[in-house]
Amino acid sequence: MDKELIGYIKENELSSFNRAKTQIKSNGNSIFKTKDAKSVYTRTLNKLSENFNFSDTSNLFSFFDFTEDIKVIKKRQDFFKTIEKTDNRFLKDLRPLKKTWKPKYGILVVTEDETTLTELKKLNCPVQYISSQYDIEGLDNYDIVQVIDCEQFIPFLEQLPQTVFLNSLDDVYLERYLEKLSEWIENINLLKNNPTNPLISSIVNELLPLLELINEKSGKVITRKEVEEAIENINKDIELSLKEMSISGLSLFSMMSKGKLPPEIDKIINENIKKSNLPLEIFHQNIPVTIDEQALEILTKKQNANIHTSLAEEIKKHSKDLRQIPNKLRLLENNLILFDFLSGISNLLQIKEYPQNSEELSFTESENLFLDSPQLISFHLTPDNRCSILTGANSGGKTTLLEHIIQLITVFQIGLPSKDTKMPIFTDVYYFAKNKGMFGKGAFENLLSQMDKIKPGKKTLILADEIESVTEPGVAGKIISATAEFFIDKGCFLVIATHLGQEIQKSLPVYARVDGIEAKGLNEYYELIVDHNPVIGKLASSTPELIVEKMANTEKTPYFNYLYQKIKKK
Repeated sequence: MDKELIGYIKENELSSFNRAKTQIKSNGNSIFKTKDAKSVYTRTLNKLSENFNFSDTSNLFSFFDFTEDIKVIKKRQDFFKTIEKTDNRFLKDLRPLKKTWKPKYGILVVTEDETTLTELKKLNCPVQYISSQYDIEGLDNYDIVQVIDCEQFIPFLEQLPQTVFLNSLDDVYLERYLEKLSEWIENINLLKNNPTNPLISSIVNELLPLLELINEKSGKVITRKEVEEAIENINKDIELSLKEMSISGLSLFSMMSKGKLPPEIDKIINENIKKSNLPLEIFHQNIPVTIDEQALEILTKKQNANIHTSLAEEIKKHSKDLRQIPNKLRLLENNLILFDFLSGISNLLQIKEYPQNSEELSFTESENLFLDSPQLISFHLTPDNRCSILTGANSGGKTTLLEHIIQLITVFQIGLPSKDTKMPIFTDVYYFAKNKGMFGKGAFENLLSQMDKIKPGKKTLILADEIESVTEPGVAGKIISATAEFFIDKGCFLVIATHLGQEIQKSLPVYARVDGIEAKGLNEYYELIVDHNPVIGKLASSTPELIVEKMANTEKTPYFNYLYQKIKKK
């Protein structure tokens, strides 16, 4: 499945360096049919993504599309079973891509072929067309001259020390690949020093030798400062030598009349220049010894040309590897996203049990992902009990249980593990969250319209949270009971959280039961003590007396105290 995931990353152009998450177009086949269900699904994916480093990594969840095929889910489960725990935290230290290298020399590409010229211009590099010998005269100003398809002018071009002859357009301005590689220098060193996976390590090891071309060491270059320091020492040594020798009158006469130094002085000058290990031709051999400016300039140009040409030739030797740099960097980036995904997911794979396809919906001692210190929850629906009328106190956990079920469905579809979980492959999940502000006829009609659009069947799950709040209390119980009966008859599974358990219990549909999440009292801080595990088959009260007691002890007002005393006496 690694190859399919890499293909998905390529197809959607995901990047480990995108600051914002890339928007991927949905295929529209979500099993979550209401806005509330989709919201919980999104929150679940966000929770599962907490250990990712890149914005685009969480997009890989979209690869695990909703499916009705248990074989597809089994294949996903088998894939995740092979994932070993790894550490991806170092990926947060990856640096944004920024070019840090360019050649220190100026490059010009020349050709005498018009077709080649057209192709060269597409490469967006400096190009010159040569049609005569005069076009070659100005090439001295460039550090490197790359030559391709120039048969007629080869003899002239060979005289330039900075000329590099090329056989293929692919070899033109190979430095552009090193410029691209320079964006990754810090990141490659980071990856080299941290454990990843075999493919990433292999790519890094292939790129490391090419970094040496970027970090090239400068060759030996004679500088003007070095020459000036050498002259100062040469002249001092010559002066000392001359003090120790005597010159004959004949030698002195010859020197003054002919302007020529005696052989013995020439010998002293020559020997002292040689001791400097610098070329003789850059000095005027007289007293005092001085720099031959023209000769030094020619030497400096020649030295630089040799160094630049040497590097250009070295780059040319690696042309095959350099041309692969863009592909290798793209492959590296794609695999970094995959590594981030699998490593982040590996933190969730400590549970070794995987959900099973079944005709019942059940889970035992399951943890809610949205809670920091969750209580272990167990719950089930079966073909004989397809509907739970879930009752209990406010803040008891009814809403949390409904969202917990959506979490488990999400985990099952992706192929991730969850403890002791069984469920059908639901194709349609409807969640109607607790009403937040809309009341009256409009809200009631809107709810009924949504209920009417439900696609009922044995693979349909309906989750409803206090839907009685949008209509009159007297009739709400009957509507909920009738709604449950209608969808149970169609084969649906339902969990309906409500405060109307007593009313519904009087007309409880077949294959439905009443479950309860009940408060047991108040703790020392006057907070409700609630066992969030629903008690199967037991009606739970909303415990108003506990709420009144809490308010009386925390607010300490005459009104709450009076209510509490009255309820306590009763």
